[in-house]
Order: sequence, then C-alpha cells, then structure tokens
Amino acid sequence: MERNVAVRSATGSGISKLITAVVLAICVFSPPAWSQGMTQGILSPPANVRPPGLKNVAIEQHLDEQIPRTLGFQDETGKSVQLGDYFGRKPMILNLVYYQCPMLCGEVLSGLESTLRVLKFDVGKEFDVLTVSFDPKETPEMATAKKAEFVTRYGRSGATQGWHFLTGPAASIEALTKAAGFQYQYDPKSGQFAHATAIMVLTPEGKIAQYYYGVEFAPKDLRLGLIQASQNKIGTVVDQVLLYCYHYDPNTGKYGAIISRILQLAAGATVLVLGTFLVVMFRMGSTVASNRPLINDQRPTTNYVR
Repeated sequence: MERNVAVRSATGSGISKLITAVVLAICVFSPPAWSQGMTQGILSPPANVRPPGLKNVAIEQHLDEQIPRTLGFQDETGKSVQLGDYFGRKPMILNLVYYQCPMLCGEVLSGLESTLRVLKFDVGKEFDVLTVSFDPKETPEMATAKKAEFVTRYGRSGATQGWHFLTGPAASIEALTKAAGFQYQYDPKSGQFAHATAIMVLTPEGKIAQYYYGVEFAPKDLRLGLIQASQNKIGTVVDQVLLYCYHYDPNTGKYGAIISRILQLAAGATVLVLGTFLVVMFRMGSTVASNRPLINDQRPTTNYVR
C-alpha cells in the first residue's frame, strides 16, 4: 500500500513540474514579457516641416536595399578596402557615425557596445560590425583610436577581426548614406554634423534587413534581427520558436508578438500536458493493478456435497 502511495506521489510531482514548466514557457512567450523592445526612433517628418538646419536630417528606410559592394574606403590600418570585402560570410551591423562627434555618435557607439556585451553571440564569430565615418575629413588614425577604445571595452577575443572602423572619400560616403537612407547636414558655423541615430542589420550579402533607432538597443530584438538576417544559420531552437511568435515591425524598429501564433503554441502545449498526464495515469493504474496481492490468496475452493 505504501509503495503505491509513493508511486502516485512521485508521478503527481512529475506532472506538476511538467505543467509548471509549460505554464512558464507560455508566460515567457506572452506579449508582456517582450513588450520592451527597441528604443523607438522618431520617424522623420516631411522636409517642409522640419526645423531650420534639419531639413536634410532624417532616416528613410530602404529595406532590402543592396549596399553597393564596390564602394572604396580605408580600414583602421589605412588599407584600401571595398564594402564587398566584408560581405558573403555573416550578418552585419552597420552604423554611421563620425569619430570627432562631441556627443551623439559616442552615445550610439556606447549603446551598441553595451548591447553587444549582453549578447551571447560574439563579434567576429556569429556576426560582424561595420562602423563607417560619414565625415570625409576623418582619417584612419582616428578610426584606429576609436576602434581601440570600443574593442577594449567590449573585451572579447575575435572582436579585432570582426569590428571594422572605416573612413573614406566623399563620393563613397554619399553613395553609402544614400543607399542606407541616412540623411545628415553639415553646419559650417559649429563645424559639426546634424544627424539622426540608428543602426542597421544587414544580411550576409549586404542587403538592409532592419533598422533600429535611438542610442540604446534591446539585446533580445537585436539577437532576433541577426538570426533572421542570417536566414536562421545562427541561434538556437528557442530562437526559432521566438521568431515564429514575433515579427519585426519596421515602423517601430522592434519585434512584436503575433497573438494567433502564441495561442496556437499555448493550445498545443495544453494538449501535450493533458495527453502526458493521461498516459502516465493509465500506466500507473496498470502497475497498481498488477501488483495488488490476492486476498487470502484467492485460491479457488471446492464444495463437496455429502
């Protein structure tokens, strides 16, 4: 009798743990858990209503636009390169800054580096980063100093080979920023550039997959963006499930829940738990019945009539 009670107790405990795990999984996949997405960028108003001095400052999304492969730049060592030299291997993050920017560009780079430190993916392994100056007066020496600062802060091996800081001539910069939809304006009085802030995720072939706005970037969104841009060549099974439940919204620059798919998964999980519970209970009942002792040995008796 005690043995049967122990079996039922252990089985019940196992079922409880299974149900708890499934409920937690559904909670993780629910919208509130992922409601804090990418810092929402400001969608650019029409040029005729922008403030003076900012009429040419905006970001126009050019999703699926091919970044020109043959544009010539110099890397941080002064070596002449083309953007196509970085294509064809991994998804990439492209961010456009200028290295002598007194405030905003440094905030973007700091926000990006902070997010990259949270990601389990490594720069140079699962993806690369292209940081390109849009100031044609800047030099490879400036790029070297900026790279040393942020690669040191990032602190992971492989980043030196995977995080590239480029400078280039005005013609290449103009063609790149035009393809990316990155609009900026030089102010001769201050000697600075007015510009918006965003990073772009590129496919391994160099096509723009996603935009993320602001100076802080949600690691979960960026991780999913890199996985999707890689065509699921990086990431885990859990990431594939999340991509099934969430889609990228270009208007907000973040991932949002697809409620119907979350409900499908929840329904499937419920059926799985109930099915598992019934199978376990059936097997437990069969085991108890086979182990039950015969009362008084339940031997057949023979009645004799005299």
